[in-house]
Amino acid sequence: MFTVSTKTRARLGVLAVTALAAGSALAHPGHPGSTMDATASMAAGFAHPFSGVDHLLAMLAVGLWAAQSKQRALWVLPLAFPLMMVVGALLAFTGLQVPAVETGIAASVAVLGLLIAFAVRMPLWGSTLVVSLFAMFHGYAHGAELPHGSSAALYGAGFIAATALLHAAGLGIGLVAGQKMADRVVRIGGVGIAAVGAYLLAA
Repeated sequence: MFTVSTKTRARLGVLAVTALAAGSALAHPGHPGSTMDATASMAAGFAHPFSGVDHLLAMLAVGLWAAQSKQRALWVLPLAFPLMMVVGALLAFTGLQVPAVETGIAASVAVLGLLIAFAVRMPLWGSTLVVSLFAMFHGYAHGAELPHGSSAALYGAGFIAATALLHAAGLGIGLVAGQKMADRVVRIGGVGIAAVGAYLLAA
């Protein structure tokens, strides 16, 4: 029976706290006279990852792939993604134009789905690089859609919290599937995710 070590559980517990703390790096001076209250700003950020199937599936896929990869990937990948989302959001806040953002997001769904479908286990540095690159596209999209008058720090904390929740859901599904069902169930899920990604790329 697969068990998660105490050390790994502690790291996973720290993950949510660290991811939420990353949101504080998103303080944005462009909205000095915030008109949206704190609750509304955070709610807007929290809702954003659920507003599109591309964000939703990519974030679930990161958790699934981390569970499939096991060992240090269990906590490194779900930590790298939200941290690099912060970098992407900051790029959007500065007004820097990043090309092909939507294509990068769609590609993230397709590629992560294929990695799950074929149960690809990369070196940790390689899987972290893949996840970090895609996270920047997602973070940029979130940052570019900052509602006018909202607090960027609270908006950022909201979408980081939602991202951490989706990663945790993917991790949970992946670990439970590895325990009680054939691994092919997770891999079939990866095929479905990749298919949606291919559709989004074609569209």
